[in-house]
Amino acid sequence: MTPDEAAAWLRAIAQHGDRAAFVALYGRFAPRVKAYLLRLALPPAQAEELTQEAMLAVWRKAAQFDPTTTGAAAWIFTIARNLRVDAARRAALVPPELLPEEDLDPAPPADAQLDDARRADRLRLAMQALPPEQAEVVRLAFFDDRPHGEIERRLGIPLGTVKSRLRLAMARLRAQLDSLT
Repeated sequence: MTPDEAAAWLRAIAQHGDRAAFVALYGRFAPRVKAYLLRLALPPAQAEELTQEAMLAVWRKAAQFDPTTTGAAAWIFTIARNLRVDAARRAALVPPELLPEEDLDPAPPADAQLDDARRADRLRLAMQALPPEQAEVVRLAFFDDRPHGEIERRLGIPLGTVKSRLRLAMARLRAQLDSLT
């Protein structure tokens, strides 16, 4: 591809809305623009998004391209660079505490919260019905997330006893929860 060819594609896009010319231009420049944005330390998703925005701007602004002042590649990369600068400015203007946290799940619906609360109440009642030594082993294993070996050392009982108490407690909890539903 020659610089004249890229300029001809831009002219065809500007004058006729030539989609084939845009496909050719896109195929040639989009990967290069994305690589450029990645070299500027943008995350891959943001580099991809800005590449798409840049190529869309090339489609929209093709009539503004002037081959007497700059080459097609320089013009396209200038658009991409300007979009990157704009994105950086927008990010700097929004305080981090006001940015949405993407990893947080939205609150569950009210009926799901009610179901969860009822299940928690049933479990609490079932735990109260356990003998104290079994309830303590369940609490350490499941609520405090302690390994069996640590429970053995903490309570001063053999590992087999820890496992037996857990097995008996789980059977009792299962029976209690089945009777409460």
